[in-house]
Amino acid sequence: MNEKPIVGITMGDPAGNGPEITVKALAHADVYDRCRPIVVGDVKMIEQAAHFVGRPDIKIHRCEKVGEALFTPGTIDVLHLELISDVKAFPIGQVSIEGGNAAFQCVKKVIELALDGEVDATCTNALNKEAMNKALESCNGEKSDGYTHFDGHTEIYAAYTNTKKYTMMLAHHDFRVVHVSTHVSLREACERVKKARVLEVIEIADKACKNMGIQNPKVAVAGLNPHCGEKGLFGTEEMEEIKPAIEAARAEGINAMGPIPPDSVFPEALGGWYDIVVCMYHDQGHIPLKTVGFVYDREKQAWKAVEGVNVTLGLPIIRTSVDHGTGFALAGKGTSNELSLVNAMDYAVRMVNGRKA
Repeated sequence: MNEKPIVGITMGDPAGNGPEITVKALAHADVYDRCRPIVVGDVKMIEQAAHFVGRPDIKIHRCEKVGEALFTPGTIDVLHLELISDVKAFPIGQVSIEGGNAAFQCVKKVIELALDGEVDATCTNALNKEAMNKALESCNGEKSDGYTHFDGHTEIYAAYTNTKKYTMMLAHHDFRVVHVSTHVSLREACERVKKARVLEVIEIADKACKNMGIQNPKVAVAGLNPHCGEKGLFGTEEMEEIKPAIEAARAEGINAMGPIPPDSVFPEALGGWYDIVVCMYHDQGHIPLKTVGFVYDREKQAWKAVEGVNVTLGLPIIRTSVDHGTGFALAGKGTSNELSLVNAMDYAVRMVNGRKA
């Protein structure tokens, strides 16, 4: 019988709600029925988070290596990194160099663990880009192998795994989107809609679906312009770049469809018409997915659900993540919703099992 996958979970920026979400997620005993989770972070911050969420009954088990983990419900294993000098003095809910460095070091370590085969998948809590880059710049790359700037998690993973072809996938259950470009200006995003890149993302999307056990995935490709350009009236990218990429993908045997008008493709995807949608830029994919996954209760003035999973495709290792930010405004209150992290862990397990199949 195959052992349950080991999932390495970063604590995220300790000034945010990542540690609290982690404690709340791992307080669900059934998580241990599906995987063997271990947190990569500072034990002191996880202990503080357990206090914030009102779970003093949860035991925090400090580990110096993965092999020391217990993987027992009611106990949270933490691969300890000494990152925060004084927990009481550390500023919760604020951008800080110490917090940014802590978040980065956790990501760097979990990638190392995955590349060495000590964990089967990685799952990240949110980091603050401003804090991280201030930390990288302040040490002039001495703590980051010479790197002084990253746009986000995706780029860190690409750099440390030496991956050139990758993309971001967001998922809310069976509603999935991938992106031709992400963290660039809208002007630059339009310029990046080129046949080669669109084809590359279609190929990555198709492979990702197959790795999740979906046979002959239906890959929808969104247009860039309103009404897909109306045959050149509102833009020519569909005719000159996107459609040729779809035709090339179909020649490879990929079940790619489109280009489909952006205002039509997402309702259709929600209806089960497609397994994944290739989006041309960041917000084209993020907005519909978060509209579905992030549900705010007007009467209670609170988030009813914060669902969604961020997955980096094209890597030699598995990386899933929460699909929300650091929640600085919520940090320390114990009220943050852990569902996105639970979903991210489940997606990681699904991808591990899919790769073994």
